[in-house]
Amino acid sequence: MNHLDNANIVYSDNHLLVVEKPAGMATQPDLTELAKAWVKKKYQKPGNVFLHPVHRLDKSVSGLVLFARTSKALSRLQEMMRERKIEKIYHALVEGKLPDDQGRLIHHLKHGSFRAEVSREGKESILDYRVLKQDRGVSFLEIDLITGRYHQIRAQLSAVGCPVLGDEKYGSKRLWPHGIALHHSEMRFEHPVTKESLVLKRKPNFFPKDL
Repeated sequence: MNHLDNANIVYSDNHLLVVEKPAGMATQPDLTELAKAWVKKKYQKPGNVFLHPVHRLDKSVSGLVLFARTSKALSRLQEMMRERKIEKIYHALVEGKLPDDQGRLIHHLKHGSFRAEVSREGKESILDYRVLKQDRGVSFLEIDLITGRYHQIRAQLSAVGCPVLGDEKYGSKRLWPHGIALHHSEMRFEHPVTKESLVLKRKPNFFPKDL
């Protein structure tokens, strides 16, 4: 991909931009530079474009990326992230079966060599999950990410014996055609300037048709 088109744009105003990132593309610099080019063309900006990602997705993960278009929006969104006022929902296909149909995973993770590792010295990492469907040894999950650690979802699911499909780094034995089967599907938060309640969604391409 060498440009963004309107199909990639989930939300845009004078303060925010939300883009659906394809798997296989780095949030920085690749997606950020494409998003800057889109803003420059869309809003006919003559000079440099201010655009800063508020969070990142792993290169192999697809889904929503939130950008701030002003320094005021950036500082407010960063504070909201720290205070866990931005709800982030993911969907994933994983190998095997989770302990329960829904539950909470809590591990302590530390940042190792290009991977997250379970460790007593690590930071507390929390996610809630719900099993939406199971079929032929694969589970389709909805995940509410409570904390936002490096590779958190991938490491925690691997730690309970259910790696994300295609995620060889964390023990998956199954191939996946595009990146890994993990997608950032939904964000819920209050607009940092207008205070409007925003719910932004993009389903993954692996969302079961019968759900």
